[in-house]
Amino acid sequence: MIRLPLPRPVLLPGVVLALACGLAAGCGGDNTHRVSGKVTFNGQPVPAGKIYFTPDAAKGNTGPTGYADIKDGAFDTAAAGGRGAVGGPTVVAIEGFDPSAPGKPDKEDKSGEVLVKPLFARYETRVDLPAESTTKDFEVPADAGKEKPTKGEVFINP
Repeated sequence: MIRLPLPRPVLLPGVVLALACGLAAGCGGDNTHRVSGKVTFNGQPVPAGKIYFTPDAAKGNTGPTGYADIKDGAFDTAAAGGRGAVGGPTVVAIEGFDPSAPGKPDKEDKSGEVLVKPLFARYETRVDLPAESTTKDFEVPADAGKEKPTKGEVFINP
């Protein structure tokens, strides 16, 4: 089989077409932005937990849910294990745990998961995030600690 090189006029349009398709697709981006900040409960930093940023579909916002771990009262969706959030109306859900107050392990559980006590029931609030990287602090109200968590204890894989 004999291979002939492609003439330059055929090669250049192919490259231009491939580049245009890549730009039209947005280079695979999901239009998310970094969100960082602090989370407090009863005026104290939340020692551990998770924060979720879900686009508010009731207000016409769509996209992937952003999330981050909360450590010593701080979170950053750009940190390892996190994901950026889309801008616009957003439902923010916060879960806080006290890792120094372990829950009661089940004697028959051999999974290796660790039980931790929640500080408060899952707390939700609504915000309007900008379509750019931002810093946003959250104060979980004291009365959130009076509600009982839906599951009682939370399993965390070490």
